[in-house]
Amino acid sequence: MKTLLIDYGSGNLHSAAKALEAAGFNSHGHTLLVSSNPLDALDADALVLPGQGHFRQVMEAFMASGFETVVRAHIAANRAFLGICVGMQILYDSSEESDLSGLGLLSGHLKRFPKGLPVPQMQWNKLEQIGLSPLLTGLDANAFAYFVHSYYVPMGLTSNGAVSEYGLPFVSVVSSGNVHATQFHPEKSQLVGLKMLENFRVWAEHHQSTL
Repeated sequence: MKTLLIDYGSGNLHSAAKALEAAGFNSHGHTLLVSSNPLDALDADALVLPGQGHFRQVMEAFMASGFETVVRAHIAANRAFLGICVGMQILYDSSEESDLSGLGLLSGHLKRFPKGLPVPQMQWNKLEQIGLSPLLTGLDANAFAYFVHSYYVPMGLTSNGAVSEYGLPFVSVVSSGNVHATQFHPEKSQLVGLKMLENFRVWAEHHQSTL
């Protein structure tokens, strides 16, 4: 299997690549490639979209990268996809952070944490599983992940994944068909993050075998 970590000028690529390698993405018959060339994504079995920073900045960089068409085709072909942090946020319709639309691959509008809460949320936070998500397989009820964000996906916008709470509950993991995403950084979440990346690899391998 081939997994491509998309380099579009946004996100901590080095840390993400190291975490994916530690999760077995360069072993077990799996090849990991980091590339800024959309042509390299055409034959990828799995795509990983990182992201950090401002919604508009990330969205503009992604749109300028030439990856939009291949990402949409990849997801439409039912191939495995993982979004991380703002790489999750731009999958949605829109965000209060910008008047620029997101990709609309997931339905919903992101909101800013209410006044009075220090932002960004920059801390470890608990994951509470809702529904079913292959990313959460084997995690215990006290799993914590590391978050850095000021905008959130409201409750009710997923039925499978995980929720966390920072003044109010919000979606922290989403699984919708072949699309999976985390609001937090798995590469900064130590054993929990590594386990979730391993889970994505195992799920992607199995999913690919069924296509």
